[in-house]
Parts: sequence; C-alpha cells; structure tokens
Amino acid sequence: MSKEIKKIDGAGDYDSSQIQVLEGLEAVRKRPGMYIGNTNINGLHHLIWEVLDNSVDEALANFCDEINIFITNDNEIIIKDNGRGIPIDIHPKTGKTTLETIFTVLHAGGKFDESAYKVSGGLHGVGASVVNALSLYVDAVISRNGKMYHQRFHDGGTKATPIVEMGVSTENGSVIRFKPDPSIFKETIDWDFKIIHNKIKQIAFLTKGLLIDLYDQRTDKYIKYQFENGIKDYIKEINSGKDKVTESIFYCEEDYKSNEHGKETIIEVEVAMQYNQMYDDNVFSFCNNISTVEGGSHVEGFKQALVRVINQYTTTIKNFKPTKFNWDDLKEGINVVISIKHVDPIYEGQTKGKLANRDAKEAVNEIVGNKITEYLQMNPIEAKKIIEKVLLTQKSRKAALRAKEDTRRKSAIDTFSLPGKLADCESKDTTKSELYLVEGDSAGGSAKTGRNRKYQAILSLRGKVLNVEKVKQARAFENKEIQSIIAAVGVGTKDDTNMEKLRYNKIIIMTDADVDGAHIKILLLTFFYRYMKDLILGGHVYVAQPPLYKIEAGKTKFDYAYSDAQLEVFKKDKYAGSRYQIQRYKGLGEMDAIQLWETTMDPETRTMVRINAEDAFLANEVFSSLMGESVEARKEFITENAQFVENIDI
Repeated sequence: MSKEIKKIDGAGDYDSSQIQVLEGLEAVRKRPGMYIGNTNINGLHHLIWEVLDNSVDEALANFCDEINIFITNDNEIIIKDNGRGIPIDIHPKTGKTTLETIFTVLHAGGKFDESAYKVSGGLHGVGASVVNALSLYVDAVISRNGKMYHQRFHDGGTKATPIVEMGVSTENGSVIRFKPDPSIFKETIDWDFKIIHNKIKQIAFLTKGLLIDLYDQRTDKYIKYQFENGIKDYIKEINSGKDKVTESIFYCEEDYKSNEHGKETIIEVEVAMQYNQMYDDNVFSFCNNISTVEGGSHVEGFKQALVRVINQYTTTIKNFKPTKFNWDDLKEGINVVISIKHVDPIYEGQTKGKLANRDAKEAVNEIVGNKITEYLQMNPIEAKKIIEKVLLTQKSRKAALRAKEDTRRKSAIDTFSLPGKLADCESKDTTKSELYLVEGDSAGGSAKTGRNRKYQAILSLRGKVLNVEKVKQARAFENKEIQSIIAAVGVGTKDDTNMEKLRYNKIIIMTDADVDGAHIKILLLTFFYRYMKDLILGGHVYVAQPPLYKIEAGKTKFDYAYSDAQLEVFKKDKYAGSRYQIQRYKGLGEMDAIQLWETTMDPETRTMVRINAEDAFLANEVFSSLMGESVEARKEFITENAQFVENIDI
C-alpha cells in the first residue's frame, strides 16, 4: 500500500533554521530535568549533591578529611573542603582555566580521568557545570600551592569575572557558594535542613573518618558527623537497643584485583554485618558511595558467600542434623552494609539503582567468603548463636509459607474474591484507580458515599493495624486486616511481589488528624515498607492530608485550613473584620461525605504526600526506632530528631 508524500511550500518548509542548537549551558536551562531529574524540591537539593560529590571524591582519594556546609540567611549554599583545590592552570583542550572549564563545560571534570580520581561518587559527571547553569550566581574560591584565587559566574553560567589571585594561603581546598535560580525552581528555592542532614549522615558513615558538618544560619541549627569505624558504626547504631544475636560485628575491608576485559583494576570491598532478634532483613548496598537501592552483582556475591560458608560450617558441627539453608533462612534479622569502590561501575536501568559489574560479584563473593569463614572459626560461640538463629528462622519460614498460602487462597489472585469490607471501584484501568485505606467504619462510610465510584475504592480498617516490626511473618499473615490489604492490593509480599498484578496505581492512607490516626499511619507505612517495599519505591503509596479546620463566615463564605499557619493567614487576611466560626476536625468521621470529597478525595483540590523511601539506608532507622522493641531507642530517636520538626499538630 503506497502513501502519498506531501510537499509543503513556502512557510511550511522544514530546514536548518528550524533546528535549535543550544550553546554551552543553554541545554541545561532549557531541559533541566534531563540533568537533575526534576525542578521540584528533589531537583533543588540535587544541586548540593553535585557540588558535594566533588568534595567527597577528594575524601575518597585521601586528600580531604573535612567538609563544611552552610545554608546562609540569603538561602545560599556554601560547601567548603580541605582537599587539593580545583586546578587553575590552562586546560589544553578548552584553552580556558581548568576551574572555568569545570564550571562551564558539560562532562568536564576529574572523574573522567583515572589519574585524578581512582573512583568517583558522581553518577552523571555533569556536576559543577549544571549547578552553574541553574544558579543565579556561583562564587569559587580556590586555595592551592600557597595562593588563593577567586572567580564568579552569573546569569545561568556566564563568566562574570576572570580568575583573580587574591593573595597567599596556608591551606589547600575549595569553597563553592551558589544560589539557585527561582525562574528554574519555581516550586521552591528553600533548602530543607533535614534532607541535607540525612544525606551527610549517610556520607559520613560511608566515608570512614571524614568529618562533615552542616550549619543553617536561618535557624541556627548545627549538626556534625564523623565515624572513625565507618559502616561498622552504622551497624552498631541501627542495632542499638535491640536484642542482638551476637555482640561482635563482622567486618572486613580488603582489595580485590580484577582483570575483567584484560585490564587490571582494584576493587575495594568493605562489609559490616550483625544479626539481631528482629524479623526483617536490612541489606544496604553502595558503589562509590552511591546507593544501589535495587542491589546488584555485589549483593549477589555477598548472598552466595554467606549461604555457602554457613552450609559448609554446619558440616563441621558434631551431632548437627544435616540440613540445607538458603538465603531466606539466613536473612531474617540480618543487618549488613556492603560498600564497594569501583573504577568503572556499570548500572542497570534508568535509576542506576542496580550494579551490573560481574567482577564486583566475584570480588565480594571471594573476600566475604574467606573472611566469614575466619570469623566463624575464630568465634565458635558467636557462630553457634547464628546457626541457632538460622535454624529457628527456617522453621518459622516454613510456617509462614503455609500461612501465606492460606492467605493467597483467600485472595483475589487465586479465587477472585476480595475482602468483604472493600468497596471496589468500577474502572478496570489500574493506571487511574485508587485505593483508600480508611480508619474506622464511620469514616469509611463517608468515604464510600463521597468518593468517585468510577476510579476510587475504599477499604475500611478496624482498629490499629498489627505492628509487623514486632512479630514473625506467620503471625502477620494470619492477621485479618493484613490479609485484607494484601488481597486488595494484589501484588503479593516480600520476595513474591509481582508489581504487574497491582490493582490500584495509588494506595492512599487516610487517617484521623490525632494521635491514634498518626499511629495507624505509621503502622501501615511500616507494613508497606517491610512487606511491599516495591510499592513505595515505585511511588504508589500516599498519605492523605485532611483539613484541621473549617472557617465559616455566613452560609456561603468558608475555607478549609490544613495547618495552624494557614488558619492564621485566613484569619488575618481573608476574614479580617468578619464574624466567623472555626470548626476543629479531630476525626474524619466529623466530616460528611461532601466535605470529605471536597477536602481530601477530589483530585482537583486534595493535598497528598507521596511516600518516598529511595534511601532505605535512612528509612530503616525511622521504622526500627519508632516501631521496634526498644523504648530507649524510640526516645533517643525522637529526642535527636525533635530539632528538625517545625510543627506537629496532634
């Protein structure tokens, strides 16, 4: 079948004049999302990570042991390190100084030259130039070779001043100051102290001995981290206050010579591990300080080594009944951090969350296998406790499997029957459908009446959901509320998760704005994090934000306030001089169906928070501390993090 080729004359011509060529950093400003992911609060903070990565690379190369970060009153970021200082000599390819090249030329930097950095943390290699492109201005002060230099850039990366020698300096290092461009970051340019705080804590754990601190001039907040034992200190922290299987922490740090592709390189392997008596596994993995949230070859190498060594060790135990353990038997209660340094990391997928290097698997497998063998042989009492833990887990796993099969038989997957309390939606389009998990029958009734039946489903939950942080899997799968959630969501749990069977694109937790509601919210999030983590990683879990107040002036003039601050704004601006009444909502049941739809369920007007747990390394700390057995750890966590809470309304 032939097609007619249309010819368009005159104004319709398609020629070279219609092809836009973006010079220098224009491409970054035109499509910032291609370089930093997005221009919301996450993209904003990505600017810090790009500059910070350069300083951390100096630390990884053993040229820097201190990094200082400042948030100024003018919302600038200043990052100072005591590394070698960015070179200021003329770059042979660009004809500009190396400093100017790094800040104005994409894909320019030391991380592309193995002679400058053996390993590098930056994923994209765009770094300083992208920060420059998306900032109102950047100031660089460089100290090296006894002298201090300064250069300024502005208006999206344009050179404002040439490099100027400022005088003598008795130290080396770089100081980078920048301010984000509000025309790019239209949603917000306000830095979040907690986001930065969490990031530097992770960096400090992963970079042994590095001192890194953060000072916020806006609020006078200050935090400092330095861990002389690195990831071993992290294992010690997450197990603090918990009933540990062994008091000692397994730790190894060793280099592995790789000859992949005929080129000899060194892979640095660092692993720390300790078991506790909890029921969940926490395996955190990193390559060049970048979190590999989906694991990869280095994690597979660890798992294979541990299973092999434990099974070999049991053959040496007298009167031990032969049994074969697998990873499912070994993982309960395990807490392990796997951190490797690789010259040329290869990642799978767009998110770069899964390491693919074959030699990384070989390196971890060999080093961990040898070192765990030594550990078990040198610590027979500790080894016995681990084997006893693994045996108990194997028995529990088989019991949990039976309970899970019972749940599965009752679920929609096998019998097409859904929980009786589920008011399902009419649409079969899972990309548009939503499931509301609602606290209580009263609120559930209002939600069922007020919802859009076409795409919104309602599952009412009775009382507080089981705290899965404190119970074995078998008991969790026997719980009726848990069974209802598993059946309604449809994807299965743990290692049996199949996201293709997801029945709703959004899972929305909707609870009362009181203490009990907050508790139920945390219990549900704990369940999703421990049993359906892929839901959270995929961005499918949300928390609804019902209003706290209704303010009325007459029959037709009213507003909903979602915080005390918003209420004060309404009182001061919109209702000043008026006679008005304020209704405080303590529960969803106090709202009728229409109010619940208008405030909390209507996609055009509702406010929701998407739960993001990409950084499981730190998310684990929250769930373990808040929902675990240790009251002392819970108090310590709340005390430590109270300074980061601006407003809690309960």
